[in-house]
Amino acid sequence: MSTVRDMSLAEYGRMKILWVRDFMPALSVIRDRFEAEQPFRGMKITTSIHMEAKTAYLALCLAAGGAEVHATGCNPLSTQDDVAAGLASLGVNTYAEYGVDKEQYEKLLLEALACKPNLIIDDGGDLVETLYRHPELAAELIGGAEETTTGIHRLKARAKAGVLQFPMMNVNDAKCKHYYDNKYGTGQSVWDAIMHTTNLLVAGRTVVVAGYGYCGRGVAMRAKGMGANVIVTEIDPIKALEASMDGCRVMPMDKAAREGDIFVTTTGCRDVITRRHFEVMKNNAFLSNAGHFNVEVNGEELENMAVRVYKRRNDIMGYELPDGRTLNLLAEGRLVNLASGNGHPAEIMDTSFAIQALAMEYMAKNGRGLHRQVYEVPKEIDDEVSRIKLEGCGMEIDRLTPEQEAYMNGFEV
Repeated sequence: MSTVRDMSLAEYGRMKILWVRDFMPALSVIRDRFEAEQPFRGMKITTSIHMEAKTAYLALCLAAGGAEVHATGCNPLSTQDDVAAGLASLGVNTYAEYGVDKEQYEKLLLEALACKPNLIIDDGGDLVETLYRHPELAAELIGGAEETTTGIHRLKARAKAGVLQFPMMNVNDAKCKHYYDNKYGTGQSVWDAIMHTTNLLVAGRTVVVAGYGYCGRGVAMRAKGMGANVIVTEIDPIKALEASMDGCRVMPMDKAAREGDIFVTTTGCRDVITRRHFEVMKNNAFLSNAGHFNVEVNGEELENMAVRVYKRRNDIMGYELPDGRTLNLLAEGRLVNLASGNGHPAEIMDTSFAIQALAMEYMAKNGRGLHRQVYEVPKEIDDEVSRIKLEGCGMEIDRLTPEQEAYMNGFEV
């Protein structure tokens, strides 16, 4: 059984899935091995990830390994209805519709968990939160994996409080995930979405990037490459100093708010841009968020300030303020690269989802012996994915000679 908006869209959805498959060589190698070895035979896996083509291909890889897969989205505005229909037509139980309200979104999560899964893949923590409220659905759960910074923060808080119910793998901090996905994936996909949505120039504008973690670095790097003047706001002095040495201006948001033309938040924290910032922003400033939840730009305060709220383009709402200025909020302040774009490039998600797939295999084999805490991805999985990815891209690297290896281990030969 599936819950999707329109099964007549399935053919185009399948086409999109087949397209990304051709640019995800690492995941394809893993899929072939899974198909031969059947590591998930007899298991049920529930995934809550942005419902788009790369995610669908991951679900198909898990199914090829013998799993009964139940797939749902993790953000109402990132679901692509054609992909949901295409995935359902390929035999995966799919529960996802674009633009649903909070109540319907939670209903879809419950439908995906009704199978009482053995394994879960979470993106932002909504599956874990739902299982916390409905523990009977976790009766057969061995463990799972989480791939976002926000989700890992939530998991570690639960583990610290002693209320985490099952072991979870920290896919977000695997090197093959955050080195490439967070920096290069976010850097490209955020600007792809902003430029497609606004159809305006980036060069010559002042871009304010809130947060200089891997995601913020990627967004700032690509903005500079397109000719923008980049300001970074930070709370970490080390990251702020790094941003300065990378050629960005660094200042508090209270100052940056007066200068920015385009704002991108990448912190994972709430209320990064609030009423006092809206009060001093330029007319026609653009507000966007690249964090998982729509809490970084305080949309409620912005709406309360406005004398008129109106749609300006698809995924852009204008907020006219009493003094005549208009501020533009992209994608309701949700994850802009997916809510008004296609998400990370397939080549980037190839490494991230390869880590996810192998983390699921590891949890299937070892999860019953793990404690209820957050585990780092084993180095062997990171190394395997990087090796497969290099081979899939037709690249080779040097290898140490026995003499070099001995030298690096501290022995003269």
